[in-house]
Amino acid sequence: MRRSEFLRAVDVEFGGRASSLVSDLVLTQLGDRTAAAALTDGLPPREIWLALCAEMDVPIERRHGAGRLEPRKR
Repeated sequence: MRRSEFLRAVDVEFGGRASSLVSDLVLTQLGDRTAAAALTDGLPPREIWLALCAEMDVPIERRHGAGRLEPRKR
């Protein structure tokens, strides 16, 4: 997952709350950092996405592959 895919996934999943969740919600799975701080610190966007999903109780079926414009080719 790229940073742009992460940001798109957060926007799609959380809508109007996306910006504040990324900047304000402290995620214990990420060492008590916000998603924004974790991105700045270089953590993989996928790891941040999964931690945010876990914290916000996003159903498993909506956690994988979110944010991609097109499915991966196999």
